[in-house]
Amino acid sequence: MSVVGVIHGRFQVFHNDHLKYVLAGKTRCRHLIVGITNPDPVLTRDDRTDPQRSDPASNPLTYYERYVMVRDVLIEAGLHYSEFSIVPFPVNLPELYRYYVPLDATFYLAIYDDWGRRKLEQFRSAGLKTEVLWMRSLDEKGLRAGDIRIKMASGNAWEHLVPHQTARLMKSWAIPERIRKLHATL
Repeated sequence: MSVVGVIHGRFQVFHNDHLKYVLAGKTRCRHLIVGITNPDPVLTRDDRTDPQRSDPASNPLTYYERYVMVRDVLIEAGLHYSEFSIVPFPVNLPELYRYYVPLDATFYLAIYDDWGRRKLEQFRSAGLKTEVLWMRSLDEKGLRAGDIRIKMASGNAWEHLVPHQTARLMKSWAIPERIRKLHATL
């Protein structure tokens, strides 16, 4: 078991599969750092392997909203606040990692596509210790936050796809309405 682990994601609606992924990382370390990627437009870069990840329509939630959402979901899932930290994580800027996370941690990944393979290569090139939690095809991925955002935009049921705290916060912050407005302007 590692002392410190790092796991990351955009979490542009933290869903049930995100929770499984984060909890899988937590079982492998004493303290888990959850890095929120694309924390703001300045620390977001386009990437040829996943061009939509930097699209503003794919990033409707602020860093702070995602921070609160991830924190509340993990506490609801039974983690104590002392067992995890949440930080911004500019995944496309390896030269900045040392400012956000300890480089001697174990970096956990789930790989489904070229973007996941690129991150693994990027982490290894930076000399980081990595552990692949699982490698699956896109067909086996399961939930996708983009699909949940589409359900929100179209007024379809989405609450069953996310933890209780995610649904509560999305409604209290009027995120489905924000996403509807974003989709209406596209």
